[in-house]
Amino acid sequence: MGKGGASGSVRRTDYEWSYTEEPHATRRKQILSKYPQIKDLYGVDPTIKWVTLSWLVAQFVVGYLLRDASWFHVFVVAYCFGSFANQALFLAMHEISHNLAFKTSTANRIFGCIANLTTAVPHFSMFQRYHMEHHQYQGVDGVDSDIPSRWEGVVFGRNMFTKTIWMALQPLFYVTRPLFVKPKKPGKWEAINWGLTFIANALIFYFFGIKFLGYFLLSSLLGSGIHPVAGHFIAEHYVFVKGHETYSYYGPLNLITFNVGYHNEHHDFPRIPGSRLPQVREIAKEYYEDLPSYNSWTKVIWDYVMDPAMGPYSRVVRKSNKVAKIKEEDYNYKDTKDD
Repeated sequence: MGKGGASGSVRRTDYEWSYTEEPHATRRKQILSKYPQIKDLYGVDPTIKWVTLSWLVAQFVVGYLLRDASWFHVFVVAYCFGSFANQALFLAMHEISHNLAFKTSTANRIFGCIANLTTAVPHFSMFQRYHMEHHQYQGVDGVDSDIPSRWEGVVFGRNMFTKTIWMALQPLFYVTRPLFVKPKKPGKWEAINWGLTFIANALIFYFFGIKFLGYFLLSSLLGSGIHPVAGHFIAEHYVFVKGHETYSYYGPLNLITFNVGYHNEHHDFPRIPGSRLPQVREIAKEYYEDLPSYNSWTKVIWDYVMDPAMGPYSRVVRKSNKVAKIKEEDYNYKDTKDD
């Protein structure tokens, strides 16, 4: 923890309920009033597509080289390299979901589906739809599907062992939770996303075998579970310091995760690509320097598991939709609304 400290030692049995607006829209308004030049940072980052393609090519090359390897070697390489690569690609999809790789939403959607190919499980298109609501209605009960369910809090918030299991299974909850919290009818982009991914999976299995495909799947599962780079899932919004619901991380793993660690800055300005978020912090540093932050995602995971007060319930939740909703000019939602 860069600033602030861990919570108490009593196990949580409910969320951290808030009856105030989420902080980002208010802070964004204040910052833009003082530093209007921040709007110059809005828009597409052309390097996103090249970095994404580099990770994609690397994963296909490594998967091909492992096609005849032992499962032990597949597992080791998946944990030591593939997990970083697939988390980088997941966070590339996060950038793409904000329409930051190309000027048109169609180009971003197509590229997001391509970036999804090495994760083995299709999720980009549906993620984009739910992630939009995470920004618009942060913490709103029954709307923000980033909030763990009560079932997760009751079953997996009991002790270190259950929290460790929850973290190991985090990819499963992350993908399936939205389907139960707020089901959405699949549309044409889900069909395209699923079709491309399953066709790619079938071709890989047919021509190169199960270990090539298994490498992709293990890279996704391991990289989103108990792994240093997966610490961002906990670090972003789990309440380690009462009164704060979003936290930034300023450590070295930002270099391969599109600066997703700059999470307060990201929620304040969703239209600014990760590569420019450090400039936001530099320009408006008085708004960020006193907020709790992290320097290690690994320590975040450790603290989450070891602190009895931490668990799936350690999130700020609101009952009302009457929050400071993001406006069209703050994030171009019109292109990602449900069909």
